[in-house]
Amino acid sequence: MKTKKVTKNTDTVSKKPSGFCYWEDDVLVLNVLGTPSAKRDAIGKAKGNQLKISVTAAPVAGKATDHMVAFLAKEFGVKTSDIEVVFGRMNINKQLRIHAPQKLPAVIEKFVQKKAKA
Repeated sequence: MKTKKVTKNTDTVSKKPSGFCYWEDDVLVLNVLGTPSAKRDAIGKAKGNQLKISVTAAPVAGKATDHMVAFLAKEFGVKTSDIEVVFGRMNINKQLRIHAPQKLPAVIEKFVQKKAKA
């Protein structure tokens, strides 16, 4: 599958926290509301200033967060080491920093386009 290179435009996603994601140079900062022990791994809709993300892993000793990082690495086309958990490793409220994402999931792409029109 061919992936489209992400070109970051600071006009489309504000550097100031507005919504569930924003850019800091080539790093996408993502605020997450996690759901462990779900039926499937999935990126959901925005809920306030967080993006809902469900994972199948149980919330035991941070394993759900580790599973989420591995799932998101595939979705963003990066290595797991390119995703930093800023806070919330043992909590459903998390902030992630994704270094140089190569592609954006549909819900984030839609958010970026909406911000560009505003």
